[in-house]
Amino acid sequence: MLRALVKLVLVVIVLVGIGGALLGWWGRGHERPTETPAVGTSGHVNTERARAVGAQVGEKTAEAANAAEAALGDAALTAKIKSKMALDDQVKARAIDVTTTNHVVTLSGTVSSSAERDRALRLARETSGVTEVVDHLSVRR
Repeated sequence: MLRALVKLVLVVIVLVGIGGALLGWWGRGHERPTETPAVGTSGHVNTERARAVGAQVGEKTAEAANAAEAALGDAALTAKIKSKMALDDQVKARAIDVTTTNHVVTLSGTVSSSAERDRALRLARETSGVTEVVDHLSVRR
């Protein structure tokens, strides 16, 4: 058993060595130049136009960053509220859908009692960062 393992390891080492040598020899004929030729510019560069384009790019980047921050903030609020509901004994979090847009939280779904509805609304309102809670919950009868 040990001899077979040693033989197998030796065969693998020899094959890897041969493969490496062949690939090294084979690849030598296809070498690429190590230096890239320089790219030159000619003519006049309009610096004011370049600044204006740079300012536009910066403005668009800032707008995109603000939109991403708002989306992440809304997602974080939704996650906080769903977590609070999941940890609460009075609220069945799976039956309540929570959506957040611009820090306005909308609760929808069907709950089993008005006490559960009130508790879910309270948990949403008490969450830091929420500006308004819209109630679309219905009580099962």
